[in-house]
Amino acid sequence: MIEKKPITFEIKTERCILIGVVLRDQSKWEVIDHIDELKALAETSGAEIVESFIQNKTRPDAAYFIGKGKLEELALFIEMQDIDLVIFDDELSPAQVKNIENVLKVKVIDRAALILDIFADHARTNEAKVQVELAQLNYLLPRLTRQWQHLSRQVGGIGTKGPGETQLETDRRLIRIRISSLKKQLEKINNQKKTQRQQRASIFRAALIGYTNAGKSTIMKALTDADVLIENKLFATLDTTVRRLELNSRTEILLSDTVGFIRKLPHHLVASFRTTLAEALEADLLLHIVDITHPAFKDQIDVVNQILDDMDLEKTNLLLVFNKVDALKNQGLLDQLQFDYPNALYVSGRRHIGINGLKKRLLAILENQYETKHFQLRHGSGIPMHRFHTLGKILDERFDEEYLYLDIKYPIENKSKIDALLEKYK
Repeated sequence: MIEKKPITFEIKTERCILIGVVLRDQSKWEVIDHIDELKALAETSGAEIVESFIQNKTRPDAAYFIGKGKLEELALFIEMQDIDLVIFDDELSPAQVKNIENVLKVKVIDRAALILDIFADHARTNEAKVQVELAQLNYLLPRLTRQWQHLSRQVGGIGTKGPGETQLETDRRLIRIRISSLKKQLEKINNQKKTQRQQRASIFRAALIGYTNAGKSTIMKALTDADVLIENKLFATLDTTVRRLELNSRTEILLSDTVGFIRKLPHHLVASFRTTLAEALEADLLLHIVDITHPAFKDQIDVVNQILDDMDLEKTNLLLVFNKVDALKNQGLLDQLQFDYPNALYVSGRRHIGINGLKKRLLAILENQYETKHFQLRHGSGIPMHRFHTLGKILDERFDEEYLYLDIKYPIENKSKIDALLEKYK
């Protein structure tokens, strides 16, 4: 009997080149840093980087972005080096992509398309998959060409052409129908998540935010011993992880790890991931994690702050946490940062350096936002005890023949409500 060997398919690694442009208001070093990040993104997606090119231009060429002459020079390099893919660091218009592909004769994508591809590859839960597909379709719709005829099979029973309707119009209509369906799914998921957050609204919530690959998941694991994915990759995880964190024997909070931020994040992606970022939107405290070893960490701080502004997130309750201090070789930089950011913390999630100090700071912040008070209530006052449970946490409850004694811990913002309740039933 002849043994049958399983059929295997070898996935060819795409050889690619990266293109950056130094415009009038940019420095070359800034664009080099952007290209380095683009390289990390491309490697995360599995591409082989052959070469990077940087072009100086006063402004982008409307038709060819870097100019037709430069593209014709690149076309020779692409043919000689057997290049499969060209990635631009800046967003290209649909017409520019078409024109550039006509000259280079290979696939052309921009930074936004690359990020969307990475998100699609890393989506694991139904929520993340819905969010990514919605962002992809919003990105695809204005770039639609006749190559997308397979879409009629994605929305069952709807792919028939109407009288006089072209295939391209049919595909656009199918995408709009799918977008509408995904939005409804996302709204349903959002309502379910909102209900879950309301159920735990009485407990203090902190959210880890920061630039992608800053080490948020590593710090989450160090603080809570949570079983979370930790990889040295951009966007290793897209889903929010929520865990209980015990600060001492009587105090615990909820800690969430959110999706990482990045510069030039596609608008549709931010819009789609608002459900995931809702954990940060409704958190009592934001822990902004920064990779202290990254040469452009200050720019990354600015990117995160800009995204927070775009999302109308308050930065008053924000704690800056510099991570990876164990890998920092420049002690002078650490001394300068401690002078520039006196309220920040300096930790290593990997080596558990400063983690206990972070817990103590969290506890101090928590105590400043809560108040514990002793109450003496006469029996028969008729006070509804369930109201106390909605406004705070009863730490101790005892009674004698005449009085009920309560020790209640509550957010300071609820003080007026508790005082009004006691005044009404005293």
